[in-house]
Order: sequence, then C-alpha cells, then structure tokens
Amino acid sequence: MLEDIKKDAHERMKKSVEVLGNNFNKIRTGRAHPSILDGISVSYYGNDTPLSQVANVSVLDARTLSISPWEKTIVPDIEKAIMKSDLGLNPVTTGELIRVPMPPLTEETRKNYIKQARNEAEAGRVSVRNIRRDALSTVKDLLKEKEISEDDERRVQDEIQKITDKYIAEIDAALAVKEKDLMEI
Repeated sequence: MLEDIKKDAHERMKKSVEVLGNNFNKIRTGRAHPSILDGISVSYYGNDTPLSQVANVSVLDARTLSISPWEKTIVPDIEKAIMKSDLGLNPVTTGELIRVPMPPLTEETRKNYIKQARNEAEAGRVSVRNIRRDALSTVKDLLKEKEISEDDERRVQDEIQKITDKYIAEIDAALAVKEKDLMEI
C-alpha cells in the first residue's frame, strides 16, 4: 500500500517534469527546431488538426524551418495558423514549400523568454509539491485509520521528500539548460 503511494507520486512527478520539457520546447531560441511548431493547429476539412499531421516539418539550416504540406490546398491555412500563433514567425511560401525563418533574438526578447521559462519551471515545482502534499495526506489518512504505524509514516514521508527533491533538482537543471540556451548568441 505504501509502495503504491510512493510509486504513484513518483510517476506523477515524472509526468510533471515531462510536461515542463514540452513547455520548454515551445519557448523558441534563435535556432530552428521543429518542436517550436508543435502547438500550432491547422483548420483541415473543418477540424483543428496539429501541423505535424498535415505536413512534414524539417530543419533547412540553423535558422530556417521547412514545411511541406501533404496537400497543396492547405498551404494558405498553414501560413495563417503560423502567423496567428504568438511565436512571432513570418512564413514565406514558394509554391508548395513553406519556409519559416527564425528571426534573431533581441536582448529584450531573450529576457522575456527567460522570464517565461522561469514561470514554467515554477509551475512545474508547484505541481511536484502538490503531488507531494497529496501523497503525504494519503499517508496521514492511513495513520489515522491505524493501518500503518508512526514509524512507517515517518519513513514514507522521508522517502516521498527524497523523491520530491530529486524532481525539483531535475526541474532546476532543465531551467539552467534552457536559460543557457536562450542567452547563447
């Protein structure tokens, strides 16, 4: 029973860190990377469809993405979706191919992206702490119902805290990498 609580907390914290990684991928750096466009949906036959399901996104060079739609008729819709996104990208169409140049980051945009990354990291930390709180309250409930001893409760609390510390450290390390990446010119 206690192992299940620890395992559940561990898995949920791991998912929080994965979500943070996905959110970090959406914060663009000066380099082109297909994951920057992951959050973009295109109107395709009346349904909002992720861009990756209607086109092939690849990297042409360090600062340019290439999008080749599977149907020529969807090119204008993809352009509109990219321009409507809050990424600040301006696609250039050449027939069936859409090129998306990455504008160089100014000092101000770098600072804004770092601020956004820090907010994402803090949201990740809060999520991990909430999972810890849930797990600890479950353990306390078991103690109240006399299903576990006080020694077991103390031991499990320490183990849950160690798991929490591990994932908070992972979040901090990911933030440090993202900040370094954003500050690179």
